[in-house]
Amino acid sequence: MVQQGLPHDQLAPTWQILMLGDGSPTRHLQLLTGERTDVDVIDMSLIGCDRDQAPSIIDVIPGPRLRRQVWLRTASGQRLAYATSWWEASHVDDYLQNRSLPIWASLARLRTELYRDVQGIYCGYSDVLEQEFQQAGPFWGRHYLFWHHGQPLTLIYEVFSPYLTRYLGPMQRSQP
Repeated sequence: MVQQGLPHDQLAPTWQILMLGDGSPTRHLQLLTGERTDVDVIDMSLIGCDRDQAPSIIDVIPGPRLRRQVWLRTASGQRLAYATSWWEASHVDDYLQNRSLPIWASLARLRTELYRDVQGIYCGYSDVLEQEFQQAGPFWGRHYLFWHHGQPLTLIYEVFSPYLTRYLGPMQRSQP
C-alpha cells in the first residue's frame, strides 16, 4: 500500500510527495520554506539492543544501537518535524560526524549513496505534538530504512507539523 500511495481524499498529492518520496525531507523543508533547516538535538542515547518502542523493522539495525531524537525547524525557529533515528552505535560516527547537522547534510558531505525504503505511514493525534508544534493535529508521520551498500544503515521515524499546509496545501483533497 505504501508504494502505491493513498487515495487523494486521504492524503493530498503534495503531501504524498513529502511522505512517500525518496528525497531528503530536510532538503524539501528548506526548499518549501526558503529558509535553512536547522536541527535541535533533543537526545542522543545508547539504548543497547532495546527495541525502544520503535517500529518492528528496528531488528534489522544491529545492536548495540544509538537513538537520536531531533526537531527540524526553520532558521527563524518554526518547528516543522520531529524525527527519531536508530543507528548501530559502532558506526554512527562514520556517518554523523557533526551530530548537530541534519542527517541529509551529513550524508551529502560524505557523498553517501543511499536507498530510502519507506516502510509505513501514520496519521494520528498527540497532545505532546500539538504543544510542541503549536499546531492542532492530525499529524502525518512515516518510518523508513536507509540502505547503504545493500545493508540497513539507519531506521528513521518522522512526524510532520500541520504548519506545512501553508506550503503544501490541505492534507486531504476534497471529494468533487
